[in-house]
Amino acid sequence: MIELRSLGKEYGEGDGKVVALRDISLTVADGEIFGIIGLSGAGKSTLVRCINLLERPTSGEVVIDGRSMTELSRAELLQMRHSIGMIFQGFNLLEQRTVLRNVCFPLEIVGVKRADAEKRARELLKVVGLEERAGAYPSQLSGGQKQRVAIARALATKPKYLLCDEATSALDPNTTQAILDLLKTINRTMGVTIVVITHEMRVIDQICDRVAVIDHSRIAEMGEVREVFTNPRSQIARELILPGSKKINGELGGRLVRIVFDGERSSKPVISSIVMECQVPVNIMFADTRDLDGTAYGHMIIQLPDNERESERVLSWLRENEITYKEEG
Repeated sequence: MIELRSLGKEYGEGDGKVVALRDISLTVADGEIFGIIGLSGAGKSTLVRCINLLERPTSGEVVIDGRSMTELSRAELLQMRHSIGMIFQGFNLLEQRTVLRNVCFPLEIVGVKRADAEKRARELLKVVGLEERAGAYPSQLSGGQKQRVAIARALATKPKYLLCDEATSALDPNTTQAILDLLKTINRTMGVTIVVITHEMRVIDQICDRVAVIDHSRIAEMGEVREVFTNPRSQIARELILPGSKKINGELGGRLVRIVFDGERSSKPVISSIVMECQVPVNIMFADTRDLDGTAYGHMIIQLPDNERESERVLSWLRENEITYKEEG
C-alpha cells in the first residue's frame, strides 16, 4: 500500500519560492489502478516522482508497505525502488541498445547474470507483444512499440508498483487504447498496483478504479471514478470531464441536462428515443462520447424546451430508462 501523508514540495526560497505540492494526503490500495489527473502545472508529475523519491518531499511522509521512504538509508532506498517501476511520456530508452538490451538494463544494474536477464527480458517482451522485435533498436520502433518496451523494462525487476507519468499523452488514440489495455492486463494477471498520471479524463475513466483531481498543488477532490465522472464536485473536475462545455452554461433559455454514458449499450438510440417517445425536441449542445467494445462512454449536454411540462417529460423518461443524468447550471 502507498500512503502519502501531508506531503509538500517546494522549490527555491524567499520571493522565488514555488510551491509544487501542498498538504497532499491519499492512499493507494494494493492491486488497484489509481489515477491522478490535473492540468499542466498542477503538480501531478512532481507528486508521482515524490512517491519513489526521485523528488524528495519538503514536508510530509511517503509510506510504502509500512516503511517511510524518507527515513531509509541510500542502500535501503535503492533496494526499495526495485519494487517500484516507472514509465514516462518520453519513453527514455537507450538508443544505442537493442530492445532486448534495454529491457535487460535494470537487471544488469542489480547484478543479475546475463543469461538470466535475457530470459526474463524475452518473457516480458512476449507479454507486451514484441518478442519478434528483440533485436531492433528504438529508432526502428513506433511510439506505441517504444512505450511497450518501456513497460517491459519497468517490469523487469518484478515490481509491486508501477508509476505511469503521462505514459500515453504522446500516442495516437488507437495506440493509447492498446497501451491502456496492456496496463489493465498487467494489473489483472500480475497483480501490479498502478498509479496513472494524466491530464486526460478518458484515460482515467477507461482504466482507473479511483481518482484524485489535483489543482494548484492541492487535491480538489478524490473518489471512485464513476462517482467523480458522473457527479464532479469541484470546478476543475468539471473542466477536465467536460472540456469546452462551460462556455454554453447560462447562455441559453432552456434547462441544460448532462447525460452520462458509463457503460450503456452504444446501439441504444437515446436522443432519437427522447424525441420520438416524449414528443419533445431537444438540442445537443455538447458531446464527448466514444464506443468501447459495444458500450458507450462519455457525456452529452442537451437543452430542453422552455416548457416545464415537456422538460419534466424528458427527465421522467431518463429516470424510467435508468439513464444517468444531471442538470447543469
